[in-house]
Amino acid sequence: MNQTLRWQKSTFSDGGEGDTCVELAVSLTTLHLRESDTPGTVLTTTPSALASLLKGIRTGGLESG
Repeated sequence: MNQTLRWQKSTFSDGGEGDTCVELAVSLTTLHLRESDTPGTVLTTTPSALASLLKGIRTGGLESG
């Protein structure tokens, strides 16, 4: 299945203009993340994995000891 991703820029990224933006696209089971200045480099993850990472960041659960 080859689908065209619809990229959205973060509203926190340099006013939404220029090439210093974080962009997100969603497919059926995957989240795709990239920086607009390097659109050829795309990170992929699942919604649950990203939610776990964000929770760890918010709660300090990712600190190394």
